[in-house]
Amino acid sequence: MKPKLKMRLGDLLVSEQIIGEEQLQQALAEQKKTGRKLGHTLIDLGFISETQLLTFLSHQLNIPFLDISRRPVPPAVVNLLSEVQARRYRALVLEDLGDEVLVAMSDPADLQALDNLELLLAPKRINVAVSPEAQLMQAFDNLYRRTDQIAQIAGKLEEEYAADEVFDLAALTQGDSDNETTVVKLLQSIFEDAVQMRASDIHIEPGDKSLRIRQRVDGLLQENVLKEVNIAAALVLRLKLMAGLDISEKRLPQDGRFHMEIKGHKIDVRMSTMPIYHGESVVMRLLDQSAGLLTLNETGMPPHILARVRRQIKRPHGMLLVTGPTGSGKTTTLYGILSELNTADRKIITVEDPVEYQLPRINQVQVNHKIGLDFSNVLRTTLRQDPDIIMVGEMRDQETVEIGLRGALTGHFVLSTLHTNDAVTSALRLLDMGAAAYLVASALRVIIAQRLVRRVCQNCAAEHQPSAQDRAWLASVSKLDFSNARFRMGSGCQSCNGTGYRGRIGIFEILELDEAMVDAMRTGNPQAFAHAAYQSPNFTPLAESAMGYLREGMTTIEEVARLVEDMSDTPQSLAEDMQQFEWES
Repeated sequence: MKPKLKMRLGDLLVSEQIIGEEQLQQALAEQKKTGRKLGHTLIDLGFISETQLLTFLSHQLNIPFLDISRRPVPPAVVNLLSEVQARRYRALVLEDLGDEVLVAMSDPADLQALDNLELLLAPKRINVAVSPEAQLMQAFDNLYRRTDQIAQIAGKLEEEYAADEVFDLAALTQGDSDNETTVVKLLQSIFEDAVQMRASDIHIEPGDKSLRIRQRVDGLLQENVLKEVNIAAALVLRLKLMAGLDISEKRLPQDGRFHMEIKGHKIDVRMSTMPIYHGESVVMRLLDQSAGLLTLNETGMPPHILARVRRQIKRPHGMLLVTGPTGSGKTTTLYGILSELNTADRKIITVEDPVEYQLPRINQVQVNHKIGLDFSNVLRTTLRQDPDIIMVGEMRDQETVEIGLRGALTGHFVLSTLHTNDAVTSALRLLDMGAAAYLVASALRVIIAQRLVRRVCQNCAAEHQPSAQDRAWLASVSKLDFSNARFRMGSGCQSCNGTGYRGRIGIFEILELDEAMVDAMRTGNPQAFAHAAYQSPNFTPLAESAMGYLREGMTTIEEVARLVEDMSDTPQSLAEDMQQFEWES
């Protein structure tokens, strides 16, 4: 059913006294200058809101006004219109009812667009609904994935490269062959899809009979399997050229980086290759430089932890550690602290591998192991550069740890990271790495441990009642009262790609070393240290912090259970294992 207005839109709005005649004439004059549609012009001038206009059109045309942001739409239905057609006519197919389709439009009064849509979707009849343009544009970004485009280009590329063909490296380097053009198009589609899905990493993994292209979204991998395994070598060659790697070396791992701009996003790509049985595996970490650095306020720290962190970073000397596994957000937290400390009266030097974000006023040193410019060597020189604050990307060995600790004792504030499970084990890990107990006790001031858990999609979140088994599990692992908890779960929508989750939230614990902990550390008693830490009135373990977010409906039992399982290696067990360790006092 194609709706039609009985009068022109402007006249109808005036007759219903939604706008005045003077406003209509002003809008018509502006429309002649801009060429935009009258409805958009009225909204731009502030004479009417988009919701008012769409509600009016819904009533006049006797069509539904739909909020499509929470509506899941099957890919097969969406693809009844191509992305180009959908964006051109601001139209999205929502349902396929056999002989009819339901189509949401931002301007159902656009008769020319309706005529064209009827031709494109024939022989199916069109039932029209009206939806906000912003929701439609968001839906286009969420629903039109590049997977089909990637598969089509991969098929074309496989036809161009025979299975036993020897690649012409010179032609690839020049980049002017038809094959190379196809490779570039395929890579462009892969990167565009990754940026569109907010992926943090891209994995290219050749197998025996398939090529897997996987993306890490909100911490979990999503897979796209291509049967054109023969194209893997061409992709890897092109990526090596972009990263400035040795394209003739396939037996050894290589690391590189390059920059690119995708859909208005400036992306810094860190690339790692590794030889595997069926070729070379490539992993690329995507850093969106255009998104900007998060401030300390934007890291997601709860106010009570944020206040304690701010108090600690005002110290003139000492060591602050941020700990957690790879991908837990340690770098984001460190850069947030640095951005707050970055003032004209402080000299800050960082030693990083690699430098992820460039910060004004801060002297950032890129480690280069090939020429002997490693953490310990740079750190020694750094101490002679009269810094106030030093950031060491990671405490990797005994030498780096001891230099950092001594720097913290000689008037410098030292920031660094460790790959450990929680705050309590981090202090013991320094000793396990060979640092003297008295150095750790004297220099270490505070440890921030963190994890990231997936956040319930705010678009499709609904109340959820956990099972009796889930409630019993919660009672066994947490001391919190869940009787009045607000459990929520996402049903899956276009905004979250059907997962029920969108984005991640940080879980933090902070351990500020007090007198009891320092004494236990200095006297070489790991069990006493762990006991003192857990008895501290201001210490809340990571798992318990996650339970608080669960009770507020910000995450799910599934996510919290995954975190609790990850934390199964307790600090107490580590302390028991370290009883055999010879402490230096």
